Amino acid sequence: MQIQNLKSKTKRLRSRRVARGGKRGKTAGRGTKGQKARAGHKIRPEIRDLIKKLPKKRGYRFASVAAPVKEISLDKLEKNFAAGTIITPKLLVEKGLIGRAAALRVKVLANGIITKALVISGCAVSVSAKTKIEAAGGSIK
Repeated sequence: MQIQNLKSKTKRLRSRRVARGGKRGKTAGRGTKGQKARAGHKIRPEIRDLIKKLPKKRGYRFASVAAPVKEISLDKLEKNFAAGTIITPKLLVEKGLIGRAAALRVKVLANGIITKALVISGCAVSVSAKTKIEAAGGSIK
């Protein structure tokens, strides 16, 4: 037995070569012209274009992810509330000091002077505002 006399058990499959005579000449079943008729053509998947068009964390729809902080100063609290009042974002909306959308995050800033003992709950408070509120006899929950 010699290597040139060996035969394989299965027949060798050959890929069809197009545009070489026979019944599939000229355009070789690819139609005429255009991207699909060219060799090595690749068409971009349609889903990829749809994914690219989707926004990535931009615009009004994603505002709740990073809700804007509405600031309110101590002098406004001094003017609009009596001593001992528990101030919450909901109460600030009812009084009309902040908008409804801004009720998500409220921060009290130390602008102005406070003399009343107010209790602040559910709001962020700056360090300087905290010292002024506590000096006036108020507290922060």
